[in-house]
Amino acid sequence: MAIKAVLAILFALCAIGAGVGGGIWLRKMKYANANKRKWVGIGTVSATVLFVLLFAFIPWNIRVVETGEVAVVKEWGDAKYVRTAGTYWDNMFSKKYLMYNSQVQQIDIETETYSSDGQTMNIQMVIQYQIYADKAIQIANNYGDLTNLSSRIKVVSIEKAKAILAQKPAMTIIETRAEISPAIETSIRSAITDSYCVAINTVVLTDISFTDAFEKTVEDKMIAEQEKLKAQFEKEKAIIQAEQALEVAKKEAEAVIEKSKGDAEALEIMQRAWSALSAEVKDAMLKQQFYEKWDGKLPEVLGGDYSLIFPLGDSSNSNDNGEQQP
Repeated sequence: MAIKAVLAILFALCAIGAGVGGGIWLRKMKYANANKRKWVGIGTVSATVLFVLLFAFIPWNIRVVETGEVAVVKEWGDAKYVRTAGTYWDNMFSKKYLMYNSQVQQIDIETETYSSDGQTMNIQMVIQYQIYADKAIQIANNYGDLTNLSSRIKVVSIEKAKAILAQKPAMTIIETRAEISPAIETSIRSAITDSYCVAINTVVLTDISFTDAFEKTVEDKMIAEQEKLKAQFEKEKAIIQAEQALEVAKKEAEAVIEKSKGDAEALEIMQRAWSALSAEVKDAMLKQQFYEKWDGKLPEVLGGDYSLIFPLGDSSNSNDNGEQQP
């Protein structure tokens, strides 16, 4: 467009210059003979007409295809060839340019669909595509412009997304949402890429929302599952604590049993050793134990043979007063 404007200005300046110059020349030729003035007038008019024609046609025959665009050239209404970015000279009467944006295009989709168990969903998707420059003629013949092409891509994308979602119940969709978006992208890409002369760059399922009633049901279910998991955890924790307590009790019981076994064995050994002692040794040991435990006090009343209570030794070792001899 900038080139066209510059050329138009140049041609306009030339036309104005030619007109002014012609007028001056005619003024000088005012006093010339009639025949000479006639030919000068014809030349001036011809030059003016020529400049007007050049101004009218030449700038507009220059066609510019900007970067990020592709043009389909129609000659007398029939799409002939494709122009990429550059400047071209074409007859403005016989050739028309259909301009297409070859950059990435985006389609925002929002629609309502259903799961296999009849739950209503509202989904939002974003699709980005780019036309194939070498297939622009097919796009021109089949769709005319990108608006019609985008509308067709949108319809096909919605159909493919609905088909994928209709195969799964609502809860499965919620649980496997991360797997659904790639599945929808694969389905849309295979359906559109080969049939609509475009490359699908991205398909993203940005949102899936259910009715308030269903979302409340899902929330209640999640709360119940969390409570169930908590109860299961508490149960397992109690079992572990009980098992630990049981292990401690077992260890303590085993220690008591082992101690009892040791005491019984020691008692048995002592009994066998005692039985092996002679009566004299036994008597001496008993007396020793008595003297070790006696506090030195005699009982005030003695009846019978007090030697049974106070084993003081043999009577031959006592004097007449009953005192023990050393």
